Amino acid sequence: MTDGVGSFSRLMQIRPSADGRRQLPCRSVRCRGENGMATAKTLRATSAQPNAPSSGAQSLLRQLGIIGIDHLEPVILAAIATEQPLLLIGTHGTAKSLLLSRLCEALDLTWRHYNASLINYDDLVGYPLPDDAGNLKFVQTPASIWGAEAVFIDEISRCRPDMLNRLFPIIHERRIQGLPLTDLRFRWAAMNPPSDPDADEGNYVGSEPLDPALADRFPYIITIPAFATLSAIDQKLVIQSSASRTVPPELATRLRVSIGAIRQRIDATDPGLSDQFSEYVRLFIAALRHKGTSLSGRRAAMLYRNLIAVSAASSPKSKSEFAATCWQAVTASLPQTASGSASTSPAQLLAIHREAWSVSLLDQSDPRKLLHAEPNPVRRSLLALDLGTDIATRSACVADALGSLPPGARHALAFHLASRETAQVSASVGEQIADLYSQVAVEQKGEQRMWRFGPSFEATKRIDAFLARPPDDALTDRDFITNLLISQWGAGSLRGPADVDAIVTSWVRQRQELGTPTNVSVDGRAK
Repeated sequence: MTDGVGSFSRLMQIRPSADGRRQLPCRSVRCRGENGMATAKTLRATSAQPNAPSSGAQSLLRQLGIIGIDHLEPVILAAIATEQPLLLIGTHGTAKSLLLSRLCEALDLTWRHYNASLINYDDLVGYPLPDDAGNLKFVQTPASIWGAEAVFIDEISRCRPDMLNRLFPIIHERRIQGLPLTDLRFRWAAMNPPSDPDADEGNYVGSEPLDPALADRFPYIITIPAFATLSAIDQKLVIQSSASRTVPPELATRLRVSIGAIRQRIDATDPGLSDQFSEYVRLFIAALRHKGTSLSGRRAAMLYRNLIAVSAASSPKSKSEFAATCWQAVTASLPQTASGSASTSPAQLLAIHREAWSVSLLDQSDPRKLLHAEPNPVRRSLLALDLGTDIATRSACVADALGSLPPGARHALAFHLASRETAQVSASVGEQIADLYSQVAVEQKGEQRMWRFGPSFEATKRIDAFLARPPDDALTDRDFITNLLISQWGAGSLRGPADVDAIVTSWVRQRQELGTPTNVSVDGRAK
């Protein structure tokens, strides 16, 4: 090694030798074609907005003058039909207030519109005044909540904490000061996206995440698309639209008839479908918990009821339409959007939904039920191989396991899978296993230029410690680790001694979890 350049060459004996020494078993990973595997095209089709009205039949919301949210109509109508609290989240100018005011007009509701950032308690209840008997009565004002059939709380994310506590029973219990609001049926709210201190632009200062307990009281939480995301045609319609138009009587009648029909379909929901929905919710929430997001039992019950209501509103006919409807209901039922605590990406949510839906369709004796019950990705991949599942399931489980592991552990799993006779996977997953396996099992050479005494140079010295050991005729984990380190070093992935130690520790621990004896401890020393 020179001052400026470091290079390693480490050879592992792969071919049979003349002296009969023990050889490293080198197995090929058998692969099959990708027939039947999900593709990017399939993903795009499934995740598209489901059950959106065709161009030949305008949605009711579009006829009300609300442009660009046709795909959300089943969820909004489900919220109206069930009279459950609804929260709209969107940037400014996305017609959140216009949507709710048009609905109130069409349904002929007596309603109140409050700005939560400005409201005082007297605005809600009126002014307290004792009567002749000494009882406290409230003198109503035109803006007080008494007698309202619907209430719209705008800017709820900017509300003062003391007022937020007073709004809580209105939304959840339809009560104020312990008194029932007998006329109140609809509780709606709107907010801008919660502020993000790390955002460079589009950040709403003062729009605070909702308290998780309050967010959990909204069964329906809908994100309204921004103007920039609409199609060119819809953008022109928004530009040309008029906010002063009134709702025609015939359109109001059609809306009320549609809501009545949804309620009838909810009451007539098939028990078999109800059972499948409950199983889907159970599987979905369990998988979500494994990803670090927990939902309450209340939210689970809400999600189940939302599935039934949204299905009644969209009337799906095929299994694929039912799956799309479930996805639509799920994305409109998660409180983390409002509380700012989402730890699961949309892509992860979609994958969880697909798996939960497909598993909910299976018979109880199907081995894939066992796979879904196993939370550990590595154990699930090995279980998929042991149960003899189809190649698509095996490949998906193995790919998920490899993707969940850091370098070192990922290589250890690939090394383990490459030695299994049953590790038959798709071509793409097989190539990934073979590539990881080769970084451990075959000759590795690496060269890079570095500054002396810099972090990379220190990583090089740390690898030197693995090379400076007595010769050993037996192939050991130290040989595998050395090859792995050289491959990572040559690729420029090791930027310091900590990276070297992390890969060694990750490899050793994963090998131990796989039940493979190792002669190296987690600190990289020979046992």
